[in-house]
Amino acid sequence: MREPLSLVVTTFDNAATLARCLASATWADEIVVLDSGSTDATVEIAAAHGARLFHEPFKGYAAQKQSAIDKAAHRWVLLLDADEALTDGARAAIEAALQAPAVAGFRLPRREQVFWTFNHAGVRLNTHLRLFDRTRVRMNTVPVHAAPETREPVATLPGAEFVHYGEPDIATKVAKINAYSTGLVEHKRGRSRRFLGARLVLYPGFFFLRQYLGKRWFLDGWAGFINAVSAGYYVFLKYAKVYEAQRRGSRRDR
Repeated sequence: MREPLSLVVTTFDNAATLARCLASATWADEIVVLDSGSTDATVEIAAAHGARLFHEPFKGYAAQKQSAIDKAAHRWVLLLDADEALTDGARAAIEAALQAPAVAGFRLPRREQVFWTFNHAGVRLNTHLRLFDRTRVRMNTVPVHAAPETREPVATLPGAEFVHYGEPDIATKVAKINAYSTGLVEHKRGRSRRFLGARLVLYPGFFFLRQYLGKRWFLDGWAGFINAVSAGYYVFLKYAKVYEAQRRGSRRDR
């Protein structure tokens, strides 16, 4: 018999994708949805899927997700964003892993929507810690890219793939790049940023090559090329905004 499982999702105006997300894991022992003031049909969709529904003002990505995780009735949690969904084969892999888990959690491979297409089968997918024992894993405090973390052993679960439907077009991608890079400025300013100029000049090109060739995004055709260029630009923009913030700060100190 496997460990009981809670599906945990945070929401805000996610009516376009939430039904697909919840339907992909209806076999979970409970569904927990923490909403932060949706004005569309998000709440109704959650209720229709039998979710335990909670309402709290948005406290930041990490705090909001941790609050939702803390509301789960079971130790083992499957954490999904509202624009993500498990693939058909994921259930069997997850249920097998939960028969007698010897680790604190499992990293699941994520296939991305790349504008008008999805990652080619040959692309090297990133893995994310999304299935875990909530008593041994906590959300980190990185703004924007908050994620579950633990110092205990975790394993990768190749068969439990999930899909991210987050970037259906280039305009959405560019808007995220601008918002996320701004959201990371203070976090990165608070850490040592040695050789910032070198990072600005060299790292975007390196990151493009790592994604386009190393991760095999070239297999996604022109969508993969555009995505890799966008990823390099995101890296550039993060450090450019940190540099700008440093320059503004030094002027105020004069």
